[in-house]
Amino acid sequence: MIRQRLAGGLVALLWLGGCVDADLDALQAHLDALRSRPQGQISPLPAMPDYRIAHYHQRDQRSPFMADQVLPEATPEPSPPPDAGRPRQPLESFELDRLALVGTLALGGVTSGLVAAPDGRVRRIGVGDHLGRDRGRVVSVGRRALTLVETVPDGEGGWRERTQRLSMTSQDAGDANPGSVGE
Repeated sequence: MIRQRLAGGLVALLWLGGCVDADLDALQAHLDALRSRPQGQISPLPAMPDYRIAHYHQRDQRSPFMADQVLPEATPEPSPPPDAGRPRQPLESFELDRLALVGTLALGGVTSGLVAAPDGRVRRIGVGDHLGRDRGRVVSVGRRALTLVETVPDGEGGWRERTQRLSMTSQDAGDANPGSVGE
């Protein structure tokens, strides 16, 4: 066992002995010669262009770096308050989205809408009649839709009018509400 260790140590010493000075001076001289030779050509710098001064003639205009002045939007004129003394009609006790236009009827050149209420009754509605809880007044009756104007609070103590439509839609087997409401 000792012999094996001695043989291994001898081999290691011989192997390391080969790494003595590897003529580094010759290698350094060769690298210096390569560095001293120029490699390729560098093109000359282009001539500097002549720049013209730009004059800014828009001093009186709005700065592009400042926000526009926002003018206050003109508020629409408030609608008059609804007539509190007017007698309420039967369809005014239901929300508009619970009512359904189920047909129209034209008699003597006057078209009326047939509106089904959640109580199961169908009522005939014409221009000027009221329906829905938002004081909706019918302004026109078409072949497949009613147009009405509702008077609703504007949130600032006044009233505003908005246009709504109650339209007929195709009656599907599972459709619980055949009418559609939209602005």
